[in-house]
Amino acid sequence: MLRRLPVLAALLAFAAAAPAAAAWPGNAWGDPGFGPGPPPASPDGPDPREGQVSVDHFLAPGAAAALRQTQASVRGAPGNHDDERISATFQAAVVDQLVKAGYDTIHGDAKDGLVTEVREGREMIEPPETRHSPVSGEMAAGISNYGSMLDFAVNVDLSKPKKALLDTRLEAIIVDRVTGQRLWEGRADIITRDGDPHWNDTAIAGRLAAALFNRFPGPDAPATTGR
Repeated sequence: MLRRLPVLAALLAFAAAAPAAAAWPGNAWGDPGFGPGPPPASPDGPDPREGQVSVDHFLAPGAAAALRQTQASVRGAPGNHDDERISATFQAAVVDQLVKAGYDTIHGDAKDGLVTEVREGREMIEPPETRHSPVSGEMAAGISNYGSMLDFAVNVDLSKPKKALLDTRLEAIIVDRVTGQRLWEGRADIITRDGDPHWNDTAIAGRLAAALFNRFPGPDAPATTGR
């Protein structure tokens, strides 16, 4: 049996140098949930939740007339994110959508205008994967009437461990400055992979704000949209 060790070492060396193509396939913040959950993630491909946006918005009874005012200011909600840069990024995205909706945000500090309070947050919904060995396998040995047998199965995995899956939320509340009445509320969530170059803070803020103010002020019903 000892004479077979060089053969086993050669098999191990060959397995480590094998290309990836030869690998064996592998067998928030706020109210929880916005409808049925997504399908389970594939261990080898991207998570189907990545890039998906969930939206909820609520229009107060009789508030449509008050929302026709032409001036609106934007500010951070009390207790908002400690990072001023991130807060400014999300507030700027909301300003862009209010301008598209026809509001004057330059003179939005008028005494009789609307106030839009913005809050953003982020939480980890799935931790990053731990580092794994690129080469693994199983060995089986046996003896029969025809001699000895040695079987070695190799699995080569050159993929990098996945980073954490994050849920980022944007919330906005529009208030009548004179009466203090809440006229409209909305929240939007997006799930992204930490470090994804397609989803930096600016891209996330713009995507959430656009989804949040789509068909503004919108019906009092939830909506879900993809990437």
